[in-house]
Amino acid sequence: MTSRISTGLWALLAAFSLIIAAGSLRYLLPQVPGIPPDVAKNLMRQPWLVMHAGLASVALLVGPIQFVPRLRAARPGLHRWLGRIYVFACLAAGGAGLLLAWGTNAGPVAQLGFGTLAIAWIVCTAQALRLAMARRIVEHRRWMIRSFAMTFAAVTLRLYLPIAPILGYPFMDGYRIISWMAWLPNLIVVELYLRRAGLRRSVIVPA
Repeated sequence: MTSRISTGLWALLAAFSLIIAAGSLRYLLPQVPGIPPDVAKNLMRQPWLVMHAGLASVALLVGPIQFVPRLRAARPGLHRWLGRIYVFACLAAGGAGLLLAWGTNAGPVAQLGFGTLAIAWIVCTAQALRLAMARRIVEHRRWMIRSFAMTFAAVTLRLYLPIAPILGYPFMDGYRIISWMAWLPNLIVVELYLRRAGLRRSVIVPA
């Protein structure tokens, strides 16, 4: 039963990641369809939004694959190369995200929320890379899980966006709250998981 639940949760996570990544790739088009007006007003939109959205999409697509233990065991070389792609995508997208946070027109609360997310994303990913290079694999996987919790903020942000308008609140008020809610609960859930599981098997989905 536990194995089925883990596999189901991984499949749900991977499906959401795929859907959001596919939608975000539209930012690579010359004329972006359906761009939210407040995003379009970001002072740092050019060229950092394209870099952030494009590389964050790559991280969303690659991340779930890295948590499949059978792939790690059968194709360790592929796992390492995908890991390099993931790390580069996160670090570059995080840097662009930090600039976009500074350029938002949603005010200091959103600036701080999205800016802290970008910094946490960079720090978790860099720490995971450092530990992998030091061959401290169990610790590396713990930090990579934290890193993907930050990557997955792209999904949770979009899940939360419609809530404020549905409840009758101004979009911008909800957006400021979401700048924190998009990632803090993710990190809390991951920390609880890591503490409870102790990462004894060092995996998310069963072999």
